[in-house]
Amino acid sequence: YYITNNLRMTATISYSSAGITSAAGVISLLDEPQIELKIFALNKLNLIVHEFWAEISDVVDKIEILYEDESFEERELSALVASKVYYHLGAYDEALHYALGAASLLDVNQSSEYVDTVVARAIDQYITQRIKLCDDGNDITIDSRLELIVEKMFQRCFDDGKYKQAVGIALETRRYDMLESAIMKSDDIPSLLSYALGIAMTLLQKRTVRNTVLQVLVRLYTNLSEPDYTNMCQCYIYLNEPQTVVNILNKLVSGSEDELLMVFQICFDVYESATQHFIDEVMEGLGIKQKKEEGTAMEVESSEPVKPSEEPVKTVAQDSAIDKKRAQVGSILSGEIPITLKSQFLIRKNSSDMLVLKNCKDASRNAVCHTATVIANSLMHAGTTCDAFLRDNLDWLAKATNWAKFTATASIGVIHHGHETNALKLMSSYLPKEPASGSPYQEGGALYALGMIHANHGAAIIPYLSEQLQTATNETVKHGGCLGLGLAAMTSKSSDIYEQLKNNLYQDDAIIGEAAGISMGLVMMGSLDEDALSDMVQYAHETQHEKILRGLSLGIAMICYGQLEAADPTIQSLTDDKDPVLRMCGMYSVGMAYAGTGNNKAIRRLLHVAVSDVNDDVRRAAVISIGFLLFNAPEQCPNVVSLLSESYNSHVRYGAALALGISCAGSGMKEALSILEPMINDPVNYVRQGALLASAMVLVQQNDHMCPKLKTFKDLFTKTMSDKHEDVMVKFGAILAQGIINAGGRNCTISMRTQYGHTNVPSVVGLLVFTHTWFWFPLAHFLCLAFQPTYLIGLNKDLKMPVMKFKSCAKPSAYAYPPLLEPPKEKEKEKVSTAILSTTAKKAAKSKTAATTPMEVDPPATAAAEKKEEKKVEEKKDEKKEEKKEKGDDEKKEKKEEAKCELIANPARVLVEQRNVMDIESSSRYSSVWNRNGLGGFIVLRDTKGGVEEDIIETLQPTAAAEETTTEEKEPSPPEPFEYTE
Repeated sequence: YYITNNLRMTATISYSSAGITSAAGVISLLDEPQIELKIFALNKLNLIVHEFWAEISDVVDKIEILYEDESFEERELSALVASKVYYHLGAYDEALHYALGAASLLDVNQSSEYVDTVVARAIDQYITQRIKLCDDGNDITIDSRLELIVEKMFQRCFDDGKYKQAVGIALETRRYDMLESAIMKSDDIPSLLSYALGIAMTLLQKRTVRNTVLQVLVRLYTNLSEPDYTNMCQCYIYLNEPQTVVNILNKLVSGSEDELLMVFQICFDVYESATQHFIDEVMEGLGIKQKKEEGTAMEVESSEPVKPSEEPVKTVAQDSAIDKKRAQVGSILSGEIPITLKSQFLIRKNSSDMLVLKNCKDASRNAVCHTATVIANSLMHAGTTCDAFLRDNLDWLAKATNWAKFTATASIGVIHHGHETNALKLMSSYLPKEPASGSPYQEGGALYALGMIHANHGAAIIPYLSEQLQTATNETVKHGGCLGLGLAAMTSKSSDIYEQLKNNLYQDDAIIGEAAGISMGLVMMGSLDEDALSDMVQYAHETQHEKILRGLSLGIAMICYGQLEAADPTIQSLTDDKDPVLRMCGMYSVGMAYAGTGNNKAIRRLLHVAVSDVNDDVRRAAVISIGFLLFNAPEQCPNVVSLLSESYNSHVRYGAALALGISCAGSGMKEALSILEPMINDPVNYVRQGALLASAMVLVQQNDHMCPKLKTFKDLFTKTMSDKHEDVMVKFGAILAQGIINAGGRNCTISMRTQYGHTNVPSVVGLLVFTHTWFWFPLAHFLCLAFQPTYLIGLNKDLKMPVMKFKSCAKPSAYAYPPLLEPPKEKEKEKVSTAILSTTAKKAAKSKTAATTPMEVDPPATAAAEKKEEKKVEEKKDEKKEEKKEKGDDEKKEKKEEAKCELIANPARVLVEQRNVMDIESSSRYSSVWNRNGLGGFIVLRDTKGGVEEDIIETLQPTAAAEETTTEEKEPSPPEPFEYTE
């Protein structure tokens, strides 16, 4: 017996040394009664299991029996072998089960496919159990062996210096202790804190989890040697703790000059990231009161109602030094300085392509294209105050009638968006007057324009708009008044304004009710107010007007904005409703409640409705809402909607196009364009319109260097717009696309995120309401709310723009403006040689002397002259060709010699992609008060030469105001005294 065993062992060893072809010999040792032989067999099987797992799988039950035998001393070894066998069989749950039984024998530091798979499976299972325990509150017990593997993985990350991986695992497993350890053990704590903050603000979907992580990060920011107050305040904005921000600002505002500069930087960041309601609470906590200037308001051509002051809202500040500082803080938080600086940037950098507008105007042969051109002009000049196109084409503009006139008048508000000073004076000739004398469409459009100028910052204009809405009797004027009041009071949650709008809704007028429903949502944006939701849903069930229903659907969706799972009961009741408009409201509510989160559950719900609902409007809304969910992860959207873009249902295809435009806006993403390009040739006209609009949104602020397909799409826009045989609906989309791609004087992009990762509320509102241009053209103006100027503005301690330069560490062509459209060149008329008839030649021959023979007739003098002219023309052509060649050679040389960096003067046009290569010029006297990765937005500067006088950039007047002053200056002077004699 022992001889036999020894022979087997010797044979096995010889096989292993020489390279065995079968594991049968080793497997047979498992049947031996001696424990030593079984242990020997398990050790050998562990070495060869990856090659002979198929044979070993036949006896895996024997290995399992050894593991289950508690008296067997090598249970862990048998568990490890069984785990590897099940891994190869594809039974990963069983593989993990036995891997946990292997305990210390499972080396997580080993680099192999088996270990990586088992560890990944263990982490996934651990994450699932931790989510049930921490998020859902389930009382479950987590396997300690599973926790041990995860602990080993954390230690492996620490040993390898892969702290970002450790942060990711810690956030997914809800191990906040490990999150803190990973950050504190890293070599670059501020960088890892920023990384964790970015993940928390974009990827964490559960509100409670996100808040817990942010509280951990705030504690870590506070414990730094130099506390990062800027990022702390960004966390508090998410946590909705305005009082804590007030405490930080109060602490810093009475400190040193550097601390005061940091206060200014924090205030700019808060203004860019927080809601208006949050900012109001911060100002109230700082003791900064807003009040309108005293005195009589400006009169608008014998208008009697009292109107607000034209000057921006000012802060109450006394003579003390601290109160003066608070006044500066208030001017930032109230929006007075940021809005003025943005307007200055757009006015200075305006580079609109007027030839594009001329081509749009020439292609407008009907009322729809006329309206589209007016809207395109407003989008192209949004915020620039440049209304030259309207002034130069007054006769053409006068063709607009009824609602087209309403839209044209409202477009002035888009052009002057943010230019609040003298807004009433600007619109005075269009506003309602006493007694009523103007067109109601013009008056309603003017009220809409006032709201657009003061959008999300309307404290100064709200009283005037409220009074005009109250006194108006015409439904068109009330329609514009409701939209204007809603825009001015956006996110204010004012109960008085809400009640006034509700009273207009209850008039049961279709035109007034639609605007009132939208504006009620604007005022109560993101509040999830139960009373407001109850009122609006109840009236939606009662009314018979579909226009009112559509307005309410947008309003309800806006009230659900950002509420995540808290909005689920409302969403569920809407999606179960029999009315298709309310089901459509449910889809938009999903998009608003989970905007930017990429929530998988919400996406599954939208996809299910997109392919199952019986109503086309509901399906279209479901697909469009996918774009709102994925704007923080635009690279995922093409994969999600690629199949939907090929759906048999044209409404689904249209929704897929807009979803791509919304989520991938300003990215120039190749995958999105490859889906949209074939859709431009879709057989259905409105699908082609959606594809044109979406492609313009994707290509906004791109150039040929960033996106090679830009010229192809621009040519498509021009061709579609100019084609006489093209459908009007498609031409409408092409003309609007020209305005979108040149947004804000080619200095704006479309984005729903701030540079700190916060969702930009006005941008979300603008894109949501813009999707309803499908039903109502005047709502297209809302798109300007989504335009984000791409600026870099440096400010000194007095909040003025000093003369300085920024350095862009990239080639100038990389982020340059795309070339302007060149006017068509006039073709030179070449002289054609005159044809000589045979009869003419005969007459010439007869007139000559008889001495000359017919064969010796000289050619006519005209022919000889023409030959000379032909030679001259040919010579000119050769000269032009040589000049072109020389120019081409010069251009090639210039391209070869292009600089690798450039200096850009303050204020600078800096694209989103360009921010990472921006820095302050090394020889500059200024430095940034806060060192951040990449420069963009407002930058408060520290002056290193405090005693030396600064050069300040002068403030430019808006275009309209500048034109007024120039016309006054050009008036002729009175004649000198003279004596009249007969």
